[in-house]
Amino acid sequence: MAGEMSILGSAILALLLAGYLGQQYLPPPKPRVIGLDLGTTFCSVGVFHPGVGEVEVIEDEEGRKSIPSVVSFTHTEVHAGYEGQELSDGNPHNTIYDAKRFIGKVFEPEDLERESARYPFKVAYNNGSAEFMVSTNQTFAVSPEFIGSRLLLKMRRMAESRLGVPVLKAVISVPADFDERQRNYTIRAANLAGMDVLRVINEPTAAAMAYGLHKVDVSNVLVVDLGGGTLDVSLLNKQGGMFLTRAMAGNNKLGGQDFNQRLLQHVVERVRQQYGVPPTRKEDVQLLRQAVEAAKLNLTLQPSVLLQVPLHLETGVPGSLTLFREPITRELFEELNADLFRKILDPVRTVLAEGQLAKEEVDEVVLVGGSTRIPCIRRLIAQFFGKDPNTSVDPDLAVVTGVAIQAGIMGGSWPLQVSALEIPNRHLRKTNFS
Repeated sequence: MAGEMSILGSAILALLLAGYLGQQYLPPPKPRVIGLDLGTTFCSVGVFHPGVGEVEVIEDEEGRKSIPSVVSFTHTEVHAGYEGQELSDGNPHNTIYDAKRFIGKVFEPEDLERESARYPFKVAYNNGSAEFMVSTNQTFAVSPEFIGSRLLLKMRRMAESRLGVPVLKAVISVPADFDERQRNYTIRAANLAGMDVLRVINEPTAAAMAYGLHKVDVSNVLVVDLGGGTLDVSLLNKQGGMFLTRAMAGNNKLGGQDFNQRLLQHVVERVRQQYGVPPTRKEDVQLLRQAVEAAKLNLTLQPSVLLQVPLHLETGVPGSLTLFREPITRELFEELNADLFRKILDPVRTVLAEGQLAKEEVDEVVLVGGSTRIPCIRRLIAQFFGKDPNTSVDPDLAVVTGVAIQAGIMGGSWPLQVSALEIPNRHLRKTNFS
């Protein structure tokens, strides 16, 4: 008996030694499960690399770590991401964006009509669901999950190009307030893109994982997710390695695009004041919109920027270009958006009240979404809680980083990490301030 135990012990030791030597000297296996963040305005894809234990957010051909959630239809092709966005001005009726707002959602006819009024493309009602009408060489309807599938397929191909192996499995994130139907339709979108979904994870939980909060001793985590078009605030309670979403609130019509619009309105008025005429040509307005977006981004790093845009103004000289120059300060940007910035705290107060938690009891405040880079917003949140929010992770990539970690866990990647488990909260309802 002792001899048999000795042989067994030697075999186990040999296996452990072989595993150690393999990890040290053999190239790690390619990841086969990807993490997908199908966002309202931007999407990203990431992988967890075995062995080194690091997340890579995969870049597109131009080195960009996210792609716009835009799909454009032409007579011959379907263009997703930046290719679709580039066609949006010349093909607005067949360029679909914000499809995530419609996926799997059940509408009343009047609600859908109200929701779709702000889009240049046509949204049709079909037995409670939304469909997008596309007219190229013929007119046809496409579903929100089909739009999602084109974006997911684009990201799958980005991953396959980077990894050099086929990718057939994924973990995907969804907003915490998505119901079972919305989650199933998101899975259907991934299936249409040729992928099997191993797990659906809530976006706030994914963000908490990106910050490593599933592995440390914290109880109450508040996630502020402010992107291009929506604000979502979630209060998570961590119990061991499990996350319970205690409360949610938000504003689905507040985000970076609204801050841009305020600055664009100011700039258009300055053009009118300087030259006596406002910019009316579509290309002029588009150039100003792009310049405003760039100015907003630069103002997160410096106190002022000089906006310079060549415009085709109707000033009486046909074909002439006018170089519009205007200094924009961070102070001006904050003044133009002061009331919008203050609205961010409304859902924060609501989730604390509904979660029956004092702000002093929040262990970590984490930021998600590019708009949380704005210094005034970070300052407002810090003043409210009396401490700085956690900014150790790129807010644009927090969700995809967490999803990629979960994808690595589902794929059995080494070194193994603690998986985040979510406790379903069937009675949870999201308070919306829009």
